[in-house]
Amino acid sequence: MTRPVLLSCEGVVKSFGGPPLFEGLTFTLHEGDRVGLVGPNGAGKSTLLKILAGVETPDAGSCARRKNVRVGHVPQSPAFAPGRSVADVVTEALAADSRLDDHERDERVRLVLVEAGFTDPDVPTDRLSGGWRARLAIARELARRPDVLLLDEPTNHLDIDSILWLESLLRNDTSAFVVISHDRYFLQRVARRMLEISRLHDSGLFQVTGTYADFLEARDAALSDQAAYRDTLAGLVRREVAWLRRGARARTSKSKARIEAAERSIERLEDLRARSAVSTAEFDFTSSGRKTKRLWSGQGLRISIDGTTLVDRLDLVLTPGMRLGVLGPNGSGKTTLLRTIAGEIAPAAGTIRSADALRVVYFAQNRDVLAPGLSLKRALAPEGDSVIYRDRALHVASWAKRFLFRPGQLETPVSRLSGGERARILIARMMLQPADLLVLDEPTNDLDIPALEVLEEALLEFPGALVLVSHDRYLLDRVSTQVVALDGRGGAQHYASYDQWEANRQPRVPTRQVPPKKVTPSASPPEAKRPGGRRLSYLEQREWDGLEAAVLDAEARLAGARRRAEDPSIGTDAGTLQKRLSELADVQAEVDRLYARWAALDEKQK
Repeated sequence: MTRPVLLSCEGVVKSFGGPPLFEGLTFTLHEGDRVGLVGPNGAGKSTLLKILAGVETPDAGSCARRKNVRVGHVPQSPAFAPGRSVADVVTEALAADSRLDDHERDERVRLVLVEAGFTDPDVPTDRLSGGWRARLAIARELARRPDVLLLDEPTNHLDIDSILWLESLLRNDTSAFVVISHDRYFLQRVARRMLEISRLHDSGLFQVTGTYADFLEARDAALSDQAAYRDTLAGLVRREVAWLRRGARARTSKSKARIEAAERSIERLEDLRARSAVSTAEFDFTSSGRKTKRLWSGQGLRISIDGTTLVDRLDLVLTPGMRLGVLGPNGSGKTTLLRTIAGEIAPAAGTIRSADALRVVYFAQNRDVLAPGLSLKRALAPEGDSVIYRDRALHVASWAKRFLFRPGQLETPVSRLSGGERARILIARMMLQPADLLVLDEPTNDLDIPALEVLEEALLEFPGALVLVSHDRYLLDRVSTQVVALDGRGGAQHYASYDQWEANRQPRVPTRQVPPKKVTPSASPPEAKRPGGRRLSYLEQREWDGLEAAVLDAEARLAGARRRAEDPSIGTDAGTLQKRLSELADVQAEVDRLYARWAALDEKQK
């Protein structure tokens, strides 16, 4: 059965004074669609989302909405009026909804904030971290109950627990959504239809119904077919050019038609070659070549901020070839641990030993280390017109090209560059410094998927030690040889991989937003206590009374699903493995939903 159409775009074109970002884009969004939107930086993904939201208008073509359809839009950098509380933000979003009376509006605000993890509705928005601002922007749009939710890089500032929360929310939501993301695990888990905007494709838009893995397979097949066609066309063009060079004369209708066909084939081949010539950044970190077995070690480390202990009694040894991933919610001390390892701050207690003349290269999460007025040329080559890379002098224009910058951009101020471009500048600076130890704090923010893939390979090939904080779980899982998970209360647990951490992760009640410290995970289901504050409705009371049994049952089913997914007897049976992983994801979503509902009912009684 064909599902009703919510939005449709026909022949959409958009440019900003230069060549079009995209042209001729045509697609339809139906009820219940769960769409992942990908493409290289600069392809126009955010612009397309703004056109769908009605924020931008296309230069040509049209986008039509079904009558009375409600569209929610979460931009990359959400803005809130100064001096407003989180409750004010959500309440104001509902002000125009005449269907709600004051009581219904207040109740919806309260429930949405609880589900988003806000325990204090009066906290000012200017005290929120980037991750909590992202949560608030999502909550604001969810409160409106949109038919279509448009999300632009929502995972950029979320910690991993928050990303898992968003995954659960989107899997359980019945409304349609379009989400831009470079998080490959996130796309695999939430999207059931994929769109890619890229000049690689003839129409500018490649569409696949299925998961992100299905999209990769279909895309590879389509590009292989396109390459085969390009090779065939190139052979035809060679023959036709040879014929033309022999002195073809357009004296007959047949000869004239062949000349015109040859000209069309040449133009078509040039177009195919131009579209297939896609550049990627070149990342390659320089090792000092040190042979020392132990580069850095810490014993009994206690790391504190303003008297609050974030990490306590941590033992850690870094050796060449070791790649340590650091996990933990926002505010748990990940950046502080990295600064301690990099030597920027001293631990409150414990002993640190480093190899003599240890070369540490530190990538800071904060892009503000680049002065806004600094030109791209000076950011890449501070001391002249060239840089020294691996004992070779390279002109700054050649060095810039390696990171996808055009010569005409060299005088552009840093303030006018995108987040992805600034990240590439910082990586370029790192590559000029030979290192024994790389310490990277969120290097993946704002990088597109092709750049992430190049970064992965560079990190895998680096022979020294690596300490990495990233919310990109695919990169973290692929690169890390060990993982340490911080809880923000002093605890630090070691795991062999990200997968092992997630398999042992307990669902937890929402975290506090200010300060964003992790609340103790529930080791067992909530105890079904009787309400002592505000009264629950009759149906809510019945639901509350049955929650303990429901959670116990769901946790048991989750354990069984996890055992089946990890059963080594599956071997290489991809179909069975996919089926069991899908079952595991569905049961995990149900467990998360039950804990979220418990938190909402528990809050209502306070």
